[in-house]
Amino acid sequence: MAKDFNQILKEKGYKFTTQRQYVFDVVTENQGSHLNSQEIFECVRNKYPDIGVATVYRTLGLLEDMGLIYGVDFNDGYRRYDIVKDPEAHRHHHLICLECGSIQEVEEDLLGAIEENIQKNNKFKVVNHRVKFYGYCDVCQKKMDTNRL
Repeated sequence: MAKDFNQILKEKGYKFTTQRQYVFDVVTENQGSHLNSQEIFECVRNKYPDIGVATVYRTLGLLEDMGLIYGVDFNDGYRRYDIVKDPEAHRHHHLICLECGSIQEVEEDLLGAIEENIQKNNKFKVVNHRVKFYGYCDVCQKKMDTNRL
């Protein structure tokens, strides 16, 4: 991120705190890992042992409201977080393995033509979308094939 975190908070009317910095740092350092709030709490607690879980939850909500991170639900009982790379760009798509639970990102925007049709046919401008594909990763497919023999 070009601006420093303290400056971004000030511009949005919030005070800088060490706890907020640590939560933001953990999400940033684990970009693409889609950590859930408990995992983020544990990582932050390693750096800042006095932090409470409620502070982490509130900070995640604040960072999401500010558009710095986003949360996504992969239907596993957790809200998972990642950093917003470009607020103007569409978010990436996810491939979720039903066997091992791994999550892979698909960076290409697969729905551009569909969005254009929606706008043309329905006079509705799509500004973002979220797509999750469920199936089996390469490793799990190979295990399944081996077990069938």
